[in-house]
Amino acid sequence: MRLQLPSTFIMHVTPRQLFFSHLAQTSDFPLALEIDRAEGVFLYGKNGQRYFDLISGIAVSNVGHRHPEVLSAIQQQLDKYLHLMVYGEYVQSPQVLLAEALSDTLRLDARYPSPYGTISNVYFTNSGTEAIEGAMKLAKRFTGRHEFVSCYNAYHGATQGALSLAGAEFFKQNFRPLLPGIRHIRHGAIADLENITQRTAAVIIEVISGEAGVRVPEAGYFAALRQRCTEVGALLILDEIQTGFGRTGTFWAFESTGIYPDLLVSAKGMGGGMPIGAFMASPEIMQVFKEKPILGHITTFGGHPVSCAASLATLRVIRENQLPSRAHALGQRIKARLQHPSIKEIRGQGLMLAAEMESFGVLKSVIDRCIERGVITDWFLFCDNAMRLAPPLIISEAELDEACGIILGVLGE
Repeated sequence: MRLQLPSTFIMHVTPRQLFFSHLAQTSDFPLALEIDRAEGVFLYGKNGQRYFDLISGIAVSNVGHRHPEVLSAIQQQLDKYLHLMVYGEYVQSPQVLLAEALSDTLRLDARYPSPYGTISNVYFTNSGTEAIEGAMKLAKRFTGRHEFVSCYNAYHGATQGALSLAGAEFFKQNFRPLLPGIRHIRHGAIADLENITQRTAAVIIEVISGEAGVRVPEAGYFAALRQRCTEVGALLILDEIQTGFGRTGTFWAFESTGIYPDLLVSAKGMGGGMPIGAFMASPEIMQVFKEKPILGHITTFGGHPVSCAASLATLRVIRENQLPSRAHALGQRIKARLQHPSIKEIRGQGLMLAAEMESFGVLKSVIDRCIERGVITDWFLFCDNAMRLAPPLIISEAELDEACGIILGVLGE
């Protein structure tokens, strides 16, 4: 017999109550904002409250919420087909057109190239974490090695392989045992590059260290890193999950470094709000998944046609509207506008910024009051005294000034 609940029961249970009673919680203090709709740079609550989204769903909504061209692409694909078959078996136009467009963004001249040539093969996943996992498997299979090097205070995802790379012990200590053979170096420290050896399958590194509080290495670091990887035969995997798709002032953040990676990982801002990720490599590297064993990496929903259609539209919006250069100019505007004694430093590139304050206590108070006044910001996993500032790349100067004015007003209280 099926249990029938009276309609009056449902009427007396609010979404907020259901959120806390049935949705798995990952902290004791979620924001718990009930959002009714979103448009452009704004989220709207049930009571009509308007919020500036200055974190873009953590670097996801690069073209804003519900961009009309992204919505149009989604709708057109909905009228054709959804999931058809596991990855790589059918020819699906959204997948192949997006793969071609991504490859086109990677036809770049570099002073320090990859020994394996231009990246032109794309493997689609559902998320950044999955893309990291695939890149790790690919590096082990291609090199025949099993050691990885990542950075202290790095975050590459929460599944067990990706979590093994994390450089903050408190974040992973209660999930051990994890993958062996992980070594850590300091992001930006040339002296540490000697820890990359002929045992290393790959170095996995962010161009800008995100969850460490947006740390940008000094000039010359990535050239030295590229040279070291080439010398010892280790693959260089760049994690552009947060930095890619225009956020830092170029389409890919590595474009400003003069180097070219062996593998590239992307997600977050890639989908225009839809779930998608990818790891990319040259044909020479990627082809090893075809044998020993056949089907060396498998995913059911990776490259979902609706997500690929949304991603292709997102890519086109970013490039056609020159949003990377716009992000650079707006980032400079934020740095000039947010001047206050409570802000010790603003660092970063483009619209990937961190405003450092004295302590977490000060920052948390500012964040809470900003939300009350309609501005959503956040902190970082491994830098809890810095405010995350990563608005959609489409934000106008007037909107940016208004949001900064609210933050300054809170700081002045």
